[in-house]
Parts: sequence; structure tokens; C-alpha cells
Amino acid sequence: MTNTDYNRKKVRRFLLLAFGMAWLIQAFVGMIAAKGGTVVARLVIAAMMFVPALAVFMSRGDIGGMGWKPQIKKNLKLILLAWFAPLILTVIGAALYFLVFPGHFDISGKALEASAGADALAQLEAQGLTYPLYVVISAVGSITYAPLLNGVLALGEEIGWRGFLYPQLKAKFGRKKAMVLHGLIWGAWHFPLIWLIGYEYGFGYFGYPVVGMILFAVITAGWGILHSWIYEKSGSIWLPAILHGAINAAGTLPIAVWVSGNANAALLGPAPVGLLAGLPFLIFAAVIWLKARKED
Repeated sequence: MTNTDYNRKKVRRFLLLAFGMAWLIQAFVGMIAAKGGTVVARLVIAAMMFVPALAVFMSRGDIGGMGWKPQIKKNLKLILLAWFAPLILTVIGAALYFLVFPGHFDISGKALEASAGADALAQLEAQGLTYPLYVVISAVGSITYAPLLNGVLALGEEIGWRGFLYPQLKAKFGRKKAMVLHGLIWGAWHFPLIWLIGYEYGFGYFGYPVVGMILFAVITAGWGILHSWIYEKSGSIWLPAILHGAINAAGTLPIAVWVSGNANAALLGPAPVGLLAGLPFLIFAAVIWLKARKED
């Protein structure tokens, strides 16, 4: 990670391109989803993760100085942290949520039926899998290979948010402000999805979709602190990509054992985008931010 001088023209161009392209794609996703094309919509959303990287290229940002060597020996402890901490924090947050709402915990497979249809459980059983075993296999995947595989996709965002935008904002506003500000921008980038397809929180909750947008931005502000911190500590763009991938992997696990008929429940959890389940991440981020504040 190299030192960066603030370039207002490049930052403005990057934000216009990153938001413009992504919001057009998200409008397209909304139309696809409205016609029942859920699978295609998910694929388009995954591809959209490379838009921030494309915006950096088009803005002529410095790609070469982002730290492309993972430096495994030097960063081993940080790699392990990026790989496993999201799962630990997600489990703690989900446990907190289910302690408050024990009736929302379900291991019978109702969550799978709700998301994949009534035949989904029968298909699992035909393969010799019980639903609890399916959940365990998913958990093993989130611990082993998923952070790296998801990290490859997440790299497209990390090049934009951490590799380019964070150093630029740091040069302009200082470290502690940039840590929060770039995370808020990251969250706002997803706003049309929250409105159009109920991204992360569904539909019909209190204050839809504005409350969902605000909450998601708060969560990504916390995540932004964690990602920028691990990027600075490691000097490699691969570390925040792995962290991002691990969060995405771990975040699906609580949903697999969650059933609730209350539209407002997702605002609290059990996924880490909820306010209650996201507390472990936010507390961890607050500790890091306060430490960064003392160091400045």
C-alpha cells in the first residue's frame, strides 16, 4: 500500500462511474427479479462486484501500488484473523439474536423451503442428507474454502473501496474520518438493491426502505473500519478481500436456521447486517477505530 495524494478529479470520476454503472445494473436486477429471474439476478449482482475495480481503471487510479503480494509469512496472523474472525463474530451475534428471540431458531429446514421451494428438503433427503447435516456442511465450507473463493469476487470491490477510495479520503480527511466515510459510501452503493429487491432485509419492515438503507450503511461503516485496518496492517489488497469473502460466507449461516413471520425481525438479525446480530462486528470496529484515533 503506497502513500496517496488526494486527487479530487479522480475521486469524483471514480464515484460517478462506480455509482452510475452499479445503480444502472441494480435497476436491471430489479426488473429481472420482478419477473421471477432470481438466479439470474444473483449472478448479475455477483458480477457487479467488479464495477468498483472497473471504475478505478477508468479513472486512471494507481492499481500497481495496492499491494498485490499477499506476503503470507509476514501476514499469517492477519490472514487467520481475516479468515476466521467473521465466523466467530457472526456466531456470537446470531447467538445473541436467538437468545432474545428463541422462537426464531429452526433446524427443521423451513428456511430452505421458504427460499428454495417445498421440494428442496425432499431433494436433500434423496441425496442422503438431513437438514442439520446440510447446515454443518455449509458451516465447514464457510470455514475452509469459501473465504478465498468469495474473496476473488470481493476483490473487485476491494480494489475500489480499499485500494483506491480509502487512501484518497485518508489523504483528504485523515485516517479516522476516512475509515468511517468510505464505509458509508460503500453502503450507499447498495441502496437501490435494498429498495428494489429487498436486499438483506426483505420488504414490509418499519420505515422500508429508508430504515434498511440507514442500517446497512451503519453496518458497512463498521465493516469499512475493519477492512481498512487490515489493509493498512498487511499492506496487501488480498487481506481485505479475504475478510470480505469470509463475512459473505459466514453471513449466510444464521439465515439457514432462522424462521420468522415478522418483517421487522431482519432489521435485528440473525445475519450480521442486523443491528442486534451485528453488534460484535460494530464493537470490534469501535475498538479499532478508537485505537486509530489515539494513534493519530
